Amino acid sequence: MAFPLQAQTQEKEIEKVISSLFDGMKTKNPELVEAAFHPQASMQTVVKGENGATLGSNSVRDFINRIATTPADTQMDERILRYDIKIDGDMASAWTPYEFYVNGAFSHHGVNSFQLIRTAEGWKITYVIDTRHRK
Repeated sequence: MAFPLQAQTQEKEIEKVISSLFDGMKTKNPELVEAAFHPQASMQTVVKGENGATLGSNSVRDFINRIATTPADTQMDERILRYDIKIDGDMASAWTPYEFYVNGAFSHHGVNSFQLIRTAEGWKITYVIDTRHRK
């Protein structure tokens, strides 16, 4: 178990990695986005359906390519409302409610659930799943 100061430091490091992902998205910097992810990471989203939810999957590479090719006049801004981080050794989980804006206009909101591991290069996102709500 980590001491309180060590846990706070690790939580700040995890927040920084997640924040850098969204900074990279906002500034259309694919290198910054890629640096947040572990090479074997995966992404999914919960797709609400009439008969229950299904999973939508997206490769991290496709996500990075979409960021890199976003039109210059399109501004994407995912605003994290808070972080709820749990850590056990070299594994962490972060629950992050968010609001998403496109060109300053509200688009949707939901929650990201991140799984991370601590590597030799620092904390890396290994998995993210999110929800998306229009209202």
